[in-house]
Amino acid sequence: MSHLSDKRIKELELIANTLRRHVIESVAHAGSGHQGGPLGMADVFAVLYFHTLNHDPKHPDWEDRDRLILSNGHTCPIRYAAMAEAGYFPVEELKTLRRLGTRLQGHPERIKLPGSETTSGPLGAGLAQAAGLAYAGKMDKKKWRVFCQTSDGEHEAGLHWEAMLFAGKNRLDNLVCIVDRNNIQIDGRTEDIMPLEPLRDKYEAFNWHVVECNGNDVEAVVAAFEATKSLFDKPICVLTHNIPGKGVSYMENNFLWHSQPFKPGEADAALAELDATRKQLKTELAKL
Repeated sequence: MSHLSDKRIKELELIANTLRRHVIESVAHAGSGHQGGPLGMADVFAVLYFHTLNHDPKHPDWEDRDRLILSNGHTCPIRYAAMAEAGYFPVEELKTLRRLGTRLQGHPERIKLPGSETTSGPLGAGLAQAAGLAYAGKMDKKKWRVFCQTSDGEHEAGLHWEAMLFAGKNRLDNLVCIVDRNNIQIDGRTEDIMPLEPLRDKYEAFNWHVVECNGNDVEAVVAAFEATKSLFDKPICVLTHNIPGKGVSYMENNFLWHSQPFKPGEADAALAELDATRKQLKTELAKL
């Protein structure tokens, strides 16, 4: 599926496992935050920051960098974890999540955090921001691309669909919208609250290319992002099918873990499960 070696795929899986640990630890330390979406997106963010994105943590404002917009800003624990592991700031700073005065607020704040392209908050606004950046890049004949991470739940917002129209009309093939299709939102399952299917058909009807993948399969995610490089004349949607809470069995596919405080012992149980997976991954890596 991808051009990466088995060893490199396993290394990316280990990185994703590390990111999941950071999510649990930072949210537990904060006493609040979001777990389900960030855990489900760990594989995607491992691939983005350690394979796909053209970026430089030492020079976060590098003019030729790819731009990553986090539209569903409440899932920032996974972005913060990836940024810390990539070298944007010390890993120890993750424990300041949601603290008063921290750079790591409950939604990313552009001015405080180098490497964060926008300040997010209202769901549905991210793709409009990303489309504007992509349009500007086209006007300036730049080679960098804009990636926009979105949730499936925020597709209930009208502004998102306006941005889809704008991007399709202007053939923004330097724009990649990543959809976390985990089928949950804060009040339940998306298809019960406001059905989205057939989601692929809707993007294609708005003049978008669509690439689908298992978002919890690192090799499949790598292949999906590689495929975007050979698609032209239309914006691209990477529809990633993810398990919310991935890696922690008692959280998986449970919409209640969209966001809720840990009870005593729950975070420790999650970390123990992730540590067992890490041990297995290291054993498999040693054999390659």
